[in-house]
Amino acid sequence: MKQTRAVITGVQGWVPDYVLTNRELETMVDTNDEWIVTRTGIKERRILKGENQGTSIIGINAVKGLLEKTNTAAEDIDLIICATVTPDMPFPATANIIADGVGAKNSFSFDISAACSGFLYALTMGSQFIETGMHKKVIVVGADKMSSIIDYKDRATCIIFGDGGGAVLLESTKEEVGVMDSLLHADGSGAPYLHMKAGGSRKPASLETINAREHFAFQEGSTVFKFAVTNMAEVSAQIMQRNNLKPEDIAWLVPHQANKRIIDATANRMGVGPEKVMLNIEKYGNTTAGTLPLCLWDYESQLKKGDNLILAAFGGGFTWGSIYLKWGYDPR
Repeated sequence: MKQTRAVITGVQGWVPDYVLTNRELETMVDTNDEWIVTRTGIKERRILKGENQGTSIIGINAVKGLLEKTNTAAEDIDLIICATVTPDMPFPATANIIADGVGAKNSFSFDISAACSGFLYALTMGSQFIETGMHKKVIVVGADKMSSIIDYKDRATCIIFGDGGGAVLLESTKEEVGVMDSLLHADGSGAPYLHMKAGGSRKPASLETINAREHFAFQEGSTVFKFAVTNMAEVSAQIMQRNNLKPEDIAWLVPHQANKRIIDATANRMGVGPEKVMLNIEKYGNTTAGTLPLCLWDYESQLKKGDNLILAAFGGGFTWGSIYLKWGYDPR
C-alpha cells in the first residue's frame, strides 16, 4: 500500500500596503541605505499600520485568498495552525481569530511559537495530521507583525524586520509528492542572544519594564549570525544526505529570509547555485514565521510538480530545521 503524504495544494501570501524604505529609516536612526543593503540585502519592508491591526489581519487575508484560489469552502477546513511570535494577544490563539475571520466553523485551531522556524514546525505538525488520516484539509499559516515588537531607535534590529505572512493548504495524496522528510532542532541555551525581555510570566509588564524599553526584540547580532550560518547550513546538508539528494537534484532552496549572507552560506554548503535560491528579502525584510510561505507564494509560478525543494530556517530560542518537500502541482 502506498504511503499517505501531505501535499501542498495551494499557497497564498499577504503583505501590508505601507512600504518602509531604507531611505525613510535613515531619518529615524543612524544608518544608511548602502550599509543596510551590504550587510542584510534588505531594501524595504512592509509595515501594518492602524488601530486594532494585529497578526490575525495578515492571516485572515492570506487564508481568504488561499480558499478562493483553491476553490475550497471554509467549512471544509479541519484544522488551522498559526506560527507566530506576535499573536494578537496572549489568548485566545491568533489561529482561533483567523478561523473565525474566514468562517472556518468546523475547524479547531492553535498557535505555535518557534520564532523564525515556526512555519517549519507548523508545516511538519500539520502534515502529521494528514498522514495519520485524522484530517483531510489543514491550513498552515506563518505570519508576524514584527513592527509591534521592534524598537525603531535600535538600528541593529529595526532595519531587519517587516510585517507579512502566508498560508498553505495541505491535503492527502498517494503520489510521491508532498512533505517527504523533516529535521527539526531546538537549543534553549540560545535564549539570551535573541529574545524579548518582558511581557511574559517571568517579567510581566510594568511601568518599569516599559520605561526600560524591555518589550522589544533583543538580538546579539554577531552570536546569532554565527549560530544561524552554521546550523541552517548544516541541517540543510543533513536532510539532503539523509534522502540521497545531490545538488543537481534540488530545484529550489527555500531559505528563511533573515540575512542574505546567511542564505548564501546555506546555498554554498548545499552546493546549490544562486539561480536555485528563492530570494525576496530585499522587498519584505525578515517577516519571521512569514518568510517561507511568502517565498513559496512569490515563486509559485516557477514551481513544477515533482520539483525537489529544501526549506530551511533558523530562529530565536534557538530553533532551526529543514524540510524536504516535493512540489505537488504545476503552475496554475
